[in-house]
Amino acid sequence: MKTRGSRLWLLCLGLIGSLGVMAQVTERQSPPMDIVERHGLSFDHLPGRWDEGIPLGNGIMGTLIWQKGDRLRLSVDRADLWDLRPVKEFDGPDYSYRFVCEAVARKDMKPVYEMIDQRTSKDVAPTKIPAGAIEIPIGGLGEVKDVVLDVHTAICTITWKNGAVGSFFTGAGDRTGHFRLTNLPQPLDVEWVAPAFTPRKGEKPKGNSLARLGYKEGKTIRKPGHIVYRQQAYGDVAYEVDIRWTRPDESTLEGVYRLITTGTAYSEPVQARKAMDDYDTDFRTARREHVEWWTNYWRQCQIHLPDDPMLERQWYLEMYKFGAASRKDAPPICLQAVWTADNGQTPPWRGDFHNDLNTQLSYWPGYSGNHLEESAVFTDWLWLIKDNSEAYTRKFFGVEGLNVPCISTLDGKNIGGWNPYSHQPTASGWLAHHFYLQWKYSADDDFLKDRAYPWVKEAARYFENISVKWADGKRKLPLSSSPEINDNRIDAWFTQTTNFDLACIRFTFRAAQEMAQALGLAEEAAHWKQAESEWPDFATDETGLCIAPDYPLTGSHRHLSHLLAIHPFGLLDVSQGKEARRLIERSIHHYEELGVQGWVGYSYSWLANMQARVFDGDAAARSLHIFAKAFCSPNSFHLNGDQLKRGYSGFTYRPFTLEGNFAFASAVNEMLLQSHTGVIRVFPAVPENWREASFEKLRAMGAFLVSAKMKDGEVQRIEVTAEKGGTLRLFNPFTRQVVEKEMQPGEVFSMDN
Repeated sequence: MKTRGSRLWLLCLGLIGSLGVMAQVTERQSPPMDIVERHGLSFDHLPGRWDEGIPLGNGIMGTLIWQKGDRLRLSVDRADLWDLRPVKEFDGPDYSYRFVCEAVARKDMKPVYEMIDQRTSKDVAPTKIPAGAIEIPIGGLGEVKDVVLDVHTAICTITWKNGAVGSFFTGAGDRTGHFRLTNLPQPLDVEWVAPAFTPRKGEKPKGNSLARLGYKEGKTIRKPGHIVYRQQAYGDVAYEVDIRWTRPDESTLEGVYRLITTGTAYSEPVQARKAMDDYDTDFRTARREHVEWWTNYWRQCQIHLPDDPMLERQWYLEMYKFGAASRKDAPPICLQAVWTADNGQTPPWRGDFHNDLNTQLSYWPGYSGNHLEESAVFTDWLWLIKDNSEAYTRKFFGVEGLNVPCISTLDGKNIGGWNPYSHQPTASGWLAHHFYLQWKYSADDDFLKDRAYPWVKEAARYFENISVKWADGKRKLPLSSSPEINDNRIDAWFTQTTNFDLACIRFTFRAAQEMAQALGLAEEAAHWKQAESEWPDFATDETGLCIAPDYPLTGSHRHLSHLLAIHPFGLLDVSQGKEARRLIERSIHHYEELGVQGWVGYSYSWLANMQARVFDGDAAARSLHIFAKAFCSPNSFHLNGDQLKRGYSGFTYRPFTLEGNFAFASAVNEMLLQSHTGVIRVFPAVPENWREASFEKLRAMGAFLVSAKMKDGEVQRIEVTAEKGGTLRLFNPFTRQVVEKEMQPGEVFSMDN
């Protein structure tokens, strides 16, 4: 073994295979087509459905490119475009946790269903809403030759057989959409198609029709080369779209578009029309600046898996969507992020912020994937809605502290739905984990002091206030639940604390203790340690972890809620000894043994993370392959059900959500690098048949950036850069020992075989 502080080998690693090519992306030199096709999307036709469209995005604005009839359609969306009308049922005196507890005790849930659940089948809002679509008639262009999304530049290129070429991107920095079509045989025009918010005369809208929202018809102003559309939504929320285009010559069409809201916390101070009046960046310059942003994005972290090109490709697609969907000064990823349904309906599950797993899974890959600015978008939002969350906690739960509505609007208010989950009593515990991850991966002391600990402390205080003591002195919740177990029946509520709720509570107290210690608050740390000790142990039996005491999982189920202590929390880990390993492996095996009938796509990608945690790379890779081939649209969107209808799930429907996609990327990261125990391990869970693999700048807890290479099935090199300094604890694969080293900020430690 050799150790040295040189960066030389990292430069060599950065040139391996495609990695070196990706680092050289410029306006004039894009990656070779084989790299583009290997990592991106490539079709010989335009998609014919919105949920198969080519996705572009910059965090605040998104575009889906597809074909509707004889028109090229650019479905436009914005992350903060919401109908935020209040839920009147939640203003009454009966709206309380106590009311639900009493209903469960009486075994009469009808009043609760009427207040919380049934209103969502009657009312169409609050909800995420679409903006509309730009259409360009392309019937005269003939057949398409190919459609390519280059994820390294975030540019979609469409080539027709007659030689016409279209280039499209949603500006990474300028919040502006761009399109350019060249070699056109005849001039093309541009149209704007507004959503059907207004019922047609004599129409009685039903179901999830946008027409049920009851908006007045928007105003459209059309001039040569210019369209402005303004739509008033509910209350103070409105939006304006400005589209402008020119014809530099007879065979070229070039355009820009901007979508801006008013009335939200993310709205700009000017309207789209004013913003576009002041916009003077030409297409070439905008493209260069856009490509530069994405070049820097990919330089932050790269992987290379020559023995498993499918996993490599899907990882790049997922991390592309992550960069396109989560961006500073924009809302976090909701169910569909910036790609709201373009089918005349409100989006699946209203496109809301589902905090029973959807928001949480979506941000897993950002931390280890070294995209902390993008992952901070989530904790920024949780901080933004903190006051509303505390008001909700006082109103519904009747105590001080902080819990978050499990099914939330943009401004952090409850939408309703299945009452055991829309009003889940420990949602803040899982959300506290993201403050913890943001702190641990960044080692940012200011973030810890100013945001992470104050937020987690209030969540911990809520758990103290809402709990009651049993006769044995142990604490419990008045009512407990485990996401989506027993659906929406009365027995979805448990009178004993579930393992899901217990994991959320235990983690929150443990995180509060660790944070207080790091801040030198010894008395508070001791208090949180004592608070955690007052809760019972996790419920187990011969099957492993149960749903609740004396209540094992007995049937196939989509949600791994009862295993939360294993992953992501790591409260139970194989590093804790043989007994813990047996419990974890037994629990995972039992979940698989019950079959896949009740699973959806995210079940496979979440399970792969757990399989990686027990170092079973073959099982993790198998789960990820099934997810990618059976549960994804051709454009890589997670469609929940088994699209192949080959028995990978009893669900074969296709509602689009994103959490399964991002959990996939997280699982690949877990296979390549783990640090949750305080010890960094490289390639901890790679399949037996992987002979070569490498990664550059995956991030470990403690703000360590790690690069490594494996060849002929053996680790060849490891390099660690200490971003903030501190104690490095690295498992040395050459000696099978843990190396400890005190490092200074910016110091590099490397070893090779």
